[in-house]
Amino acid sequence: MNDKQSATRLYDRRTEDIGNIVEFGHVNVRVPDQQRAIVFYVMGLGLTRDPYLTTGVDNAWINVGTCQFHLPVGPAQVLRGTTGLVMADLDALTKRLAVIAPRLQDTKFTYVRAGGQVDVTCPWGNRIRVHAPDAARFGRMTLGMPYLEIDTAPGTAARIVRFYTQVLAAPAHSGEDTGGVFARVPVGLSESLVFRETRRALPPNDGHHIQIAVADFSGVHRRLLERGLITEESNQSQYRFEQIVDPDSAEVLTTLEHEVRSMRHPMYARSLVNRDPGTTNTRYAAGHEAAAWRMPPG
Repeated sequence: MNDKQSATRLYDRRTEDIGNIVEFGHVNVRVPDQQRAIVFYVMGLGLTRDPYLTTGVDNAWINVGTCQFHLPVGPAQVLRGTTGLVMADLDALTKRLAVIAPRLQDTKFTYVRAGGQVDVTCPWGNRIRVHAPDAARFGRMTLGMPYLEIDTAPGTAARIVRFYTQVLAAPAHSGEDTGGVFARVPVGLSESLVFRETRRALPPNDGHHIQIAVADFSGVHRRLLERGLITEESNQSQYRFEQIVDPDSAEVLTTLEHEVRSMRHPMYARSLVNRDPGTTNTRYAAGHEAAAWRMPPG
């Protein structure tokens, strides 16, 4: 064995694989009151309203690292699960949440600090779990949306894995941890969709959706079309589907609308503005307005 072969054996090349789903773009939930949404997502969580797109009063796009919340105004939608976030300063987060609490009285807003995470409920009942940065769990992320955890019925996780593996060509896997049985679908460099089995009664689907981008855009489309799952032919660079099915029996396992984009979509990997919420007009230094969403080298 020569030196080059010996060096090659030191690496597990699979750890560099991404899979076909190359981007987790946004979570879309309607909100009845945009002003309260801004109070919660911007003043409380400390996130940044996108300065370039949908800047009116009928929708707000909220940046969090490389991902977004989309908040069109309408009857409230509640994700059947939990949105995971990573933020660098949980002490500052809890102080901001305490400040906005009086503004969100008589809503479902709550927050609880538990060690390295803060469990937050938005004014309309969406659950958000904010973690401190953790390289072992979330890679180099210091600001972002590392996972979306979806509640699903018992006995569905392994079949959900087969759906994402066979139809979306994603290297998904199932397992069991202290929270129970789950299916994990890796997305992009640092994100994932997690479907967690629960015996709790699941509310009906209310139309919320997520957005992903895939490398094999036409292949995924063809496999969805063969199963009759395409629900919208949006444009040249985008389509949608809602039902996640057993690939063998076609039984519907769960419903979650996916807005699927290609890597040629004009907004694929768009650079997002993320402010440092600790910067204020009374605590300002030029050049420190932006938040770092990845750990520094080393």
